[in-house]
Amino acid sequence: MLEYLPEPIRRLIPGGEATPLIPVVRLSGVIGQVSRFRGGLSLSAVAPLLKKAFSVKAAPAVVLIVDSPGGSPVQSHLIYKRIRALAAEKEKRVIVFVEDVCASGGYMIACAGDEIVVDPASIVGSIGVVSAGFGFVEALRKLGVERRVYTSGESKVILDPFQPEKPEDVARLKAIQEEVHDHFIDIVRERRGDLLAKDNSEIFSGMFWSGKRAVTLGLADRTGDLRAVLREKYGEKVRLKLFSSERSFLMRRGSGMASALGASLADSVLTEIEERAARNRYRL
Repeated sequence: MLEYLPEPIRRLIPGGEATPLIPVVRLSGVIGQVSRFRGGLSLSAVAPLLKKAFSVKAAPAVVLIVDSPGGSPVQSHLIYKRIRALAAEKEKRVIVFVEDVCASGGYMIACAGDEIVVDPASIVGSIGVVSAGFGFVEALRKLGVERRVYTSGESKVILDPFQPEKPEDVARLKAIQEEVHDHFIDIVRERRGDLLAKDNSEIFSGMFWSGKRAVTLGLADRTGDLRAVLREKYGEKVRLKLFSSERSFLMRRGSGMASALGASLADSVLTEIEERAARNRYRL
């Protein structure tokens, strides 16, 4: 419990010499609701961890480990704002360490850091907005299936995958995407500022790069690994305290929830496939 005591008091206790304690929060996975039985990164899921980490009074900084291919732009922004709010309230420096991938919404969260450290082989960037789906019009026609939809608003079934695509519907979607993209760009420019490469038009194209290249572009500050960087900053005796979420309710209930676990098996498999597909876009 010594780490929770003020520094002057710790020094008066035998064995309580200054040994910096750095809270670490791991943010990994797809952002947003992944499935019925499994939530991805969301504000409700990470807020308690962030609160605990930033509440360690003696800590000079809070470390975030980010490994995410992106997801919900709303949840990405909410997490980003909560991190910045806590950093200001608790007067803590935020250091982000990127592992395999920090793309799209994952990079938005990383922008909450005062410093972004990457591995040379990390994948960083993808500052853009995407919407994807399928069209089943021809399939229904070949199967002889008639689609019947009744609405009280002419735009209620906009971009319905079972109806022919309309140019005006696509234009509407693209306009919304542009608004969200502009907001993302504003965040990056605000947080990275003059660090961004002067010729930075490509940065906001949705392209992604290696960690080494991301440093050159100003999207990250340096390459390195967590322990080496923290020892360099806070000394060889620096200690890390990981704040992680508890096991899910189903897992805590054990064998009594066996039937529920069985019911969620197919859902879990599909979730794993979807997350792997999201990561495979970056060839990881």
